[in-house]
Amino acid sequence: MQTKPSLLFEPTRIQGLKLNNRLVRSATWEGMCAEDGRPTPALGELYRTLAEGGVGLIVSGFAFVAAEGRPLPGALGLHRDDFTSELRALTTAVHRAGGVLCAQLGHAGGQTRANLCGGTPLAPSAVAAAQYQPETPREMSGAEIQRTISAFADAARRAREGGFDAVQLHAAHGYLINQFLSPHTNRRDDDYGGSLENRSRFLLDIYRAVRAALGDDYPILVKLTGADHLPEGLSEQDALRIAQALDALGVDAIEVSSGTPASGEQTPLRRPPDEADKQAYNLALARAVKAAVGCPVMVVGGIRCLESAAAIIDERQADYVSLSRPLIREPGLVRRWRDDAQPFASDCTSCNRCFKAALKGRLECLKVDAS
Repeated sequence: MQTKPSLLFEPTRIQGLKLNNRLVRSATWEGMCAEDGRPTPALGELYRTLAEGGVGLIVSGFAFVAAEGRPLPGALGLHRDDFTSELRALTTAVHRAGGVLCAQLGHAGGQTRANLCGGTPLAPSAVAAAQYQPETPREMSGAEIQRTISAFADAARRAREGGFDAVQLHAAHGYLINQFLSPHTNRRDDDYGGSLENRSRFLLDIYRAVRAALGDDYPILVKLTGADHLPEGLSEQDALRIAQALDALGVDAIEVSSGTPASGEQTPLRRPPDEADKQAYNLALARAVKAAVGCPVMVVGGIRCLESAAAIIDERQADYVSLSRPLIREPGLVRRWRDDAQPFASDCTSCNRCFKAALKGRLECLKVDAS
């Protein structure tokens, strides 16, 4: 068994940001913020624990950029200027533990409910994705699109002022940016709908606005769906072209995922990786993106053992490996992989009971045999 793969645990840099290894904590809904989105000391403690556990980069849970974009109860908010002291406490806790923290910026779009977002959800078109969205959203006006682009830039500024080391634009998993990218949910006939160039415009305009707000030296990442797994959804070939457009604009890294909640059993997230062919289930998509771009590429999805993670990096199939649920099960997993003489695989089975804990305001493993 390979115990200390040289590439997986080597220090790297993303746009000057030093990371101690190539393992990333992928964004996860924690449910640990106040009703208005204000971060709590408990969330800071969670991130501190992850930093002490050795992961190279921590990506926060979905941080909504506007009140109408709130996705889930207890989500982090970056839509107000008066959260700076709490954000500073959060990032300071991570930095004191030697960690690096990236804020994931998102807007739920139509993938939310009126009681969460304060009114009829907004979306590119008045189309509910497949059978998943509980309410039919309202089509955004041109003015609302421009206001939302500005909201992303303002949220990015707040993240930097709050001490975050980077930001990630959430363009995956059926949320607003993904809704614009996908012909399944985007039926517009203006400059933001129709052709791939037009459907990509919202994401690329957001990237430009965020870059203008943060400057050339601040790391901006994008989480991109490599394929929707939906009828008439975003295809792999379209995703590759979007990745290339982001790369041409200077994006600092792309994290590749796939699927949306509406894609049901076609979404690999719903299938526990208990067999080898179900692990690293987004790797083929990530390899394709890596071959098409020059920026670093991260892959997330079903990676549970050191040997798999090391092979991905050592064979240069991707530049970083992202983990989510295994780090809920075992926050110190990366440190154990690095230090143990015979590191064993995470025993996370992707049962998803942890999300039931998040509904109660605490992200933790609820697997039956958890200690």
